[in-house]
Formats: sequence, structure tokens, C-alpha cells
Amino acid sequence: MSSHTPGTPARTYPPRPEAVYFYGTCLVDTFVPEAGMDAIALLEREGIRVIFPDNQTCCGQPAFTSGFPDEARQVVASQLDLFPGDYPIVVPSGSCGGMMHHHYRRLFPESPEVADFCDRVFELTEFLARVCRVRWHGVGEASIVMHTSCSARREMQVHTTARSLLGQLDGVTLHEQAYESECCGFGGTFSVRHPHISQAMVEDKTRHLLATGAHTLVSADWGCLLNIKGSLAYQGRILPATHLASFLLAHSRPDSDEIAHNGAAVSDLAHTKEAQPHV
Repeated sequence: MSSHTPGTPARTYPPRPEAVYFYGTCLVDTFVPEAGMDAIALLEREGIRVIFPDNQTCCGQPAFTSGFPDEARQVVASQLDLFPGDYPIVVPSGSCGGMMHHHYRRLFPESPEVADFCDRVFELTEFLARVCRVRWHGVGEASIVMHTSCSARREMQVHTTARSLLGQLDGVTLHEQAYESECCGFGGTFSVRHPHISQAMVEDKTRHLLATGAHTLVSADWGCLLNIKGSLAYQGRILPATHLASFLLAHSRPDSDEIAHNGAAVSDLAHTKEAQPHV
């Protein structure tokens, strides 16, 4: 099953590649670099060489969504040459992934080079589930509730791939929250420009998350987690939260035939890189 935004052609997926680029995102790089390293470890565990271009910066989304397309184009242009060739570009965020896969085309509608770049962008869970077609089993038990960002759900439509990966993990109980598809109120600069609306939205979200009784909150978008974690702290409530990449790495192992297929043991993550990944 291919995910696609309504009004666009259904996406087709390439064979598992020998190598990928990893786009770390600003929020992961700044606030939770260990989640970026865990995402890289997941990819390497599948026998894929990971390339991390050192000069990567913002994807341009803050400027684009704030109504500054010229400034966004400058940011985008500074990134394009950092990912040459045809290797896929894996992004641990549906929000940044949506910007790079969909909106770069809008900023450069006449550029076939940009269109080719956009076609190479995959959100992390999408890449693992639909390109790598991973086969895992669970490690340990966990009680979780998942929040999916608006961009991940509505632009990249990868809420289904995150669920499919979690569904492979015996011992992991995924609780369902009320009004699951509703926004957490972050929206990047939206939460700064409209703080009172954002506060009301995130308070609704935290109430529904806590009502599930889950022990841990997971999400593939750290911006949403920052917003939710901040609201919980302000309310004096506790719900531990982690990036989905870190949760998947801790609670999954490849099936034995998958390990043999990849030609590497689970514990062997020392693949050769063109650039040392320091997310």
C-alpha cells in the first residue's frame, strides 16, 4: 500500500538501497541528538550505509509556513547540493519530510532537479516499512500511546507505517487516545503567534493522552513532543516521552532470517560511512 497526499499520484517505492543520506532535522539535532543516532542505528541494523552531510541545516519550513517564500528558497537552495546522486534521503520527522517531499516542489515548480530531490525523501518509518520491509520481533514489554503530527498524518500519511512497525512488536501495548488525529497545537511558529489557541489545543491533547493510562508517549516528531512535554510539565503531570526511533531501537530486534539476509549481526553497527554521523 502506497501513501500519498490526496490529489497527487500514489507513491511507488524503490528496492532497498545500499546507502542512504540521513537528514537530522533542527529539533532532533538541538534537543535530542540521541534520537538521531538511534534512527541511524536502525538503518545500519538493516545493513544500510548511512551518510550524514555535515553542513545540513534547516529544511526551510519556518520561513515557508510564515509566508516568506523567497527566504525559504534560499534555505532550500543551500541544502540541495549536499545530497548528490540518487541515494534516498531519510528524515526522522513527518513535518520536515512533508516540507522536503511536497513543498520544495511548490517553491521550485519548474525545476526537474528539485522534483528528483523531492522524490528521494522518505520519512523514517515509511522507509523502514515500505522500502526496507523490515521483519522484527519485540523485546520486553511496554505500554504506550502514540501521537502523530499533522504533517506526518496528512501530508506524508505515515501514521500507518508507524503503526505497522509497532504492530510487529509482541509485548508492546499501543493504547488508543480519543480524538487521536487532532493537532497538538504546536504548528511551529503557530504556537508562538497564537499562544492562547495553542495552549487550549495542547491541554486537550494532554488530557486525552493521560486518560489512556499508557506509561510512555511516543512520536516521530520532536516538535510535537516538545510542545506536549512542556504542557505536561506546566500542569505538573508526568508522562515520559520518547522519539519513536529510540523506542523502536530499544524494543525491537530483526528476525533471524532478516539478520542473515542483511549479512550483519544485530550488535554490529560499525558500517563504513562517507561522513561520521554526529546528529
